[in-house]
Amino acid sequence: MRCPFCGSIEDKVLDSRESPDGTFIRRRRECKGCGRRFTTFEQIEQQELFVIKRSGAREPFDRAKLLKGMQIACTGRPVSIEDLDSAASEIERMLLNRLEREVASHIIGDMVMEKLKVMDQVAYVRFASVYRQFEDATQFRELLRNLRKR
Repeated sequence: MRCPFCGSIEDKVLDSRESPDGTFIRRRRECKGCGRRFTTFEQIEQQELFVIKRSGAREPFDRAKLLKGMQIACTGRPVSIEDLDSAASEIERMLLNRLEREVASHIIGDMVMEKLKVMDQVAYVRFASVYRQFEDATQFRELLRNLRKR
């Protein structure tokens, strides 16, 4: 680490502390060249994930947008925000573990539908009707028929 005061690259770490949420480490350092102290922060560099929309447009993945869509589907249903938050975190983790920088929106939608199907079937049907752009009641019937089979 280069000293911000004299530019020396030799220093010693006096103290290291992890942040309360565990996302970074704070290091207190002392320059061996000039003796002054300074603080550095170390954190994991996150790979940015992009979503490819149906239109072909690309936009950065937004966990808040994912969670909001799930919350809308669960409005008035007995599903806790903690359960939704946990599901959103698991989906995000699965997407990042794919090690691809881009993911098609339909993959994310399918993952959300699988989570909602387990959590609440009404929320699942609500989400599916918007996600799959249902246009008439026959599509609802088909979805419900498939749900009953399982």
